[in-house]
Amino acid sequence: MKKITKIAVAALIAVIAVALVAYVYIESTKPQRQQLIVSTTTSFYETGFLDVVKDNFEAKYPDINVSFISQGTGLAIQTAMRGDADMIMVHDPAQELKFLQDGYGVNRKVISYNFFVIVGPNDDPAGIKGLDPIDALKKIKEYGDDGNAVWISRGDGSGTHAKEKRLWTAAGYNATELAKLPWYLERGAGMTDTLKMAYEKDGYTLADLASYLSNMKTGNINMDIVVEASKDLLNVYAVIANNPQKTNLTASNFDASMKYIEYLTSDEGQELFATFGVDTFGKALFSPYLQLLNSGSDPDLITWIYEYAYFSGSECPEQYRYQAGDLYT
Repeated sequence: MKKITKIAVAALIAVIAVALVAYVYIESTKPQRQQLIVSTTTSFYETGFLDVVKDNFEAKYPDINVSFISQGTGLAIQTAMRGDADMIMVHDPAQELKFLQDGYGVNRKVISYNFFVIVGPNDDPAGIKGLDPIDALKKIKEYGDDGNAVWISRGDGSGTHAKEKRLWTAAGYNATELAKLPWYLERGAGMTDTLKMAYEKDGYTLADLASYLSNMKTGNINMDIVVEASKDLLNVYAVIANNPQKTNLTASNFDASMKYIEYLTSDEGQELFATFGVDTFGKALFSPYLQLLNSGSDPDLITWIYEYAYFSGSECPEQYRYQAGDLYT
């Protein structure tokens, strides 16, 4: 009996050993998942949209693991320029164009849009509700100089910060000079932190609509939209792959970046934009640009996007394209 038991144990050990060897072999011969790093903006991250993109993209491309670095557009671009990310997903056409012109990026595609809004205290101490954004900023400065209003700036080089500075310029002021005044405060952080600071200090700030709605929903803030969406507050998002011909970017995962761009511009990818936030807020937080363009449902809005986010009549002039395939057909 003991002999039989020993034989059984030995057989079991042998089976386990064979299974273990087989497992190690199978795991060692499995193709390794590619890594795709996307340097992107805080609004996509803080609203939870990137989680949806990751799940759906990886379901379609199980051999690719996509991860995101969330920061303001300026820092997002710098991260890609250093080669610490494979591509960018941002929202400041001026900085995007420079990224292309300096040879760091290729194959830019406009993917979505929404609007900025100016939000402020429920009692609106500067009385700017209903004004256009330029007149609203002028009035905030007037009330700020009198000690009756506070402005909270992102102050972080993000796309939102760039938009804000352009609006102050259009109103006749220099944001750098304004930052020296006691009522103009720079947060130097993402949209959620900026909104929280504006709420805590009963101040006004510029926010993308998605971030505002998301933070209202979570209870981080209780503020009103005092200046509604308009042409001057248009916000457009685009993706750009790193240029693999650039000396310090040759290790960038160009193939995976192109799959990501193609996915976001596909019907499936555009539908993610169209549906995200609808169940919670009754509207999409990031509207799909290609669905708008293909439907032609709002010619004025298409023209606004064309004027704001296109370069010499193109979302990506030909000299900034590389192995783009059918991306622009």
